[in-house]
Amino acid sequence: MNSHDLLPHEPFKRLFFALPCSAVQGKAISRWRSALKLRNGRPVPTANFHLTLMFLGDVGVSQLPAILDAAARLRPLPAPSAIILDQLEVWRRSQALVLVPEQPQAALLRWVYELQQAMLPLGFAVDPREFQPHLTLMRDYRGPVPEAPLDTEFRIAAREFVLYESYKGKYEPLAQWPLVEPAPAPLERPRPMLHPFQVP
Repeated sequence: MNSHDLLPHEPFKRLFFALPCSAVQGKAISRWRSALKLRNGRPVPTANFHLTLMFLGDVGVSQLPAILDAAARLRPLPAPSAIILDQLEVWRRSQALVLVPEQPQAALLRWVYELQQAMLPLGFAVDPREFQPHLTLMRDYRGPVPEAPLDTEFRIAAREFVLYESYKGKYEPLAQWPLVEPAPAPLERPRPMLHPFQVP
């Protein structure tokens, strides 16, 4: 959906789905990025680190309830699906330096397909390019792929997915849902039965 699809004079929000990055993980990635001594592009603020799932664009506020309802109907993954970010890439088209996994989890890729299909009836076109989980480090980046240590590896293990609003350079979470089914509660061990004449 594009901004020209909005109703006349309708307020809108710039929305996207993503996996959150914990504060601890964000600080670690930020320190690692600083060690690369990059001299090109604009660094993404640490507070804005996330793994993009689907970009919706400018959305009229009247559509927000339908988006929330469709997202809530998605079935969570049966087991945690950690993403290992271990490669740097430069995306020339968007002029971005990104961290990506060498081997994306198949379960997550299937789940993102379900997310895309859930948004399709609401008028949000699916990007024809194959989805690739990524964390953007720099924008307006026009340099080569930097050399990074061979042991570069950041493990992102989100248990929820979030609908964010992009507003004045900040990403505000609007709603979140479980990405992974909750673990079953541990079974209580049966208490031994006492003989009627035994004192507990």
